[in-house]
Amino acid sequence: MGVEMMIGMGLIWLLVVMVLIGAVAALWKYLRSDKARDE
Repeated sequence: MGVEMMIGMGLIWLLVVMVLIGAVAALWKYLRSDKARDE
């Protein structure tokens, strides 16, 4: 039971981290393209 819960938490954390990285990457690209357009 404990091991399954640990694996479940690990998968949830992995998903959260991937979503955060994806959001940061998208925001980074958006801001960079925005600045490029201003110049």
